[in-house]
Amino acid sequence: MALPKANRLKSRKDFQAVFREGIRRHGSYLTLRALKPLRSTKPSLSTATQTTQATDSAHLASTRIGISISTKVSKRAVVRNRIKRQIASALYNLLPKLSPGWRLVFIVKPTTAESKCVSPQFLQELEQLLAQAEVFDGNS
Repeated sequence: MALPKANRLKSRKDFQAVFREGIRRHGSYLTLRALKPLRSTKPSLSTATQTTQATDSAHLASTRIGISISTKVSKRAVVRNRIKRQIASALYNLLPKLSPGWRLVFIVKPTTAESKCVSPQFLQELEQLLAQAEVFDGNS
């Protein structure tokens, strides 16, 4: 199952922010880069700022996820796309458990294609990495 559009990390700017400021957690098949949601505690005086904050909070309402897979993993696009689909379907099952507002990027390691990693292994490693980064609801 593909990730819903509201949960996809798409823009280059978002990916760069996660890589620049996010925390790292490493597994045997994947690396997780996670950027915590922004929480503004300053009260705003102007209405323009309030509407901007309202749209920002609505924008941060969902956790957005990106999957990065290099040609070092496999030269064949078919293999890379299969791995991406497997990760996306495992993440789809975990979406209800995730805290809102996080920006996550999963980087696939080259050992993934060699080991013929399957969905249960992805699911287990994804849960482990997300737990280490404290992304699950109730941990943030």
